[in-house]
Amino acid sequence: MHKVFIFIVLAVSCGAIFSLNPSQLRAQESSTRQDLALVSDLPDAPGPQTAGATGSDQANQPEQDKTSQAPADDPAAKKLPPPQPKRILGVMPNYRAVSAGVRPPPFTPHEAFMVATRNSFDYSSFVFVGVTSLLAEGSNAHSQLGKGVGGYWAYYWRGYLDKTDGNYWVDFVMPTIFHQDERYYAKGEGGVWKRSVYAATRVVITPDFHGKNGFNTSEILGRGVSQAISLSYYPSKTQTPGAFTEKYAYALSRDAITNVFRELWPDINAHFIHHQR
Repeated sequence: MHKVFIFIVLAVSCGAIFSLNPSQLRAQESSTRQDLALVSDLPDAPGPQTAGATGSDQANQPEQDKTSQAPADDPAAKKLPPPQPKRILGVMPNYRAVSAGVRPPPFTPHEAFMVATRNSFDYSSFVFVGVTSLLAEGSNAHSQLGKGVGGYWAYYWRGYLDKTDGNYWVDFVMPTIFHQDERYYAKGEGGVWKRSVYAATRVVITPDFHGKNGFNTSEILGRGVSQAISLSYYPSKTQTPGAFTEKYAYALSRDAITNVFRELWPDINAHFIHHQR
């Protein structure tokens, strides 16, 4: 009986196997291979990581990011030269000075006239002329003008007229005629000697209204005209070519020294006065 049952089971199994066609067999085989491939492609279990390596990577990452984000040449990091103040030592007007690196539009005739007026009637002008007149009277520069209070006044009004007349000729009249910019453009960088030479030579070099440097006709001719006019109200002993040349050279030298002082004052103020405070 058992033999008959076993025979029937084997017969049914063989019939089921042989009843499959070849295509079904190949599909079944292909499915089996794909399952094996998926199993082989699975990643291996992660290996152990040391705490030291992880900490090093995390520590180096921010530093690398900072290095990559830091610009090579940052204009904001460059130190700009100190700007030109409106007054030097809080007294001397500095309206004609332009800070280094700044290129404003040229003055209109009205603006040039106002600068000449402000320079002429500023309270410091009266103080400056008062000091120079006192020195001239004390040294008896023009003996014909006398001594004492009367002599001091004779020096004072002539000195003030010299200053005011020169301001209008150099700052207003001549620049308007020749279209030149008589403001002082500070250099603001380089050594003291180089900057001093630059500043002193601005009495013979100045830009025009288009920013092109050329001969400073406004300064040279303007000072010459004002000094020629001054011959009419100074004593007869000074109305000579030699006396005129001396006064003319003094006026140009004074303007050159003033420019040097303008150039160096912002640095003197920043590095010495403010630093000590």
